Amino acid sequence: MKKMIIASTSTVHGSAYLAYLMPKLKTHFKDVKELLFIPYARPSGISYDEYTIIVKDAFSKMDISVRGIHEFKDPNKAIKESEAIFTGGGNTFELVNQIYKNDLLITLKAAIDFGIPYLGTSAGSNICGVNMRNTNDMPIVYPPSFETLECIPFNINAHYLDPIQGSTHMGETRETRIKEFHIFNQTPVLGLREGSWLEVSDNTVILKGTHSARLFLQNKKPSELESGVEIKL
Repeated sequence: MKKMIIASTSTVHGSAYLAYLMPKLKTHFKDVKELLFIPYARPSGISYDEYTIIVKDAFSKMDISVRGIHEFKDPNKAIKESEAIFTGGGNTFELVNQIYKNDLLITLKAAIDFGIPYLGTSAGSNICGVNMRNTNDMPIVYPPSFETLECIPFNINAHYLDPIQGSTHMGETRETRIKEFHIFNQTPVLGLREGSWLEVSDNTVILKGTHSARLFLQNKKPSELESGVEIKL
């Protein structure tokens, strides 16, 4: 039975790392003593150790210790024996590249399906979908596949931004990019705004947080989903 928090971001403007999620995480990780952290996405190119320290500091407030998966000789065993798992944000291409390089995809999906509590933020949320093709990140590396965990039956576009009224910017909007995706792909896409997250219990997915989310389906007009609703396709 899946037990997941899939968040658009780790940090909202004006608050500390994971601060806006902490009330929910205290329940989500109840009775967890040690958290396994997957730092492969390396935001801004920081090292695994530097990234893990940031996460350790945040979870120390909950009396949860943290170990990075890179600290283990056998990362597959670390996942199988973990109490809970957190995959942080950064670059989705590099995150997926390392997951394949270490042969972790099947093990990680099995752990989540078994019910090990999971938290993903940004890139760590992108990998929960059918594939990673709706990430906003630059392809700084070329992973063996774009296929990901498929723990939910749609893709995530994290940090979703609405068009700014009156803007003179001539680049594509997020909505435009997703429409381009749907010319060639049927996979639904959820534009998840910062400050919002998905709570997954088994096969039930509920939108939580302060904002609505934008759902894109092929050949249909996008729809707004209000916080608190179950996402049904």
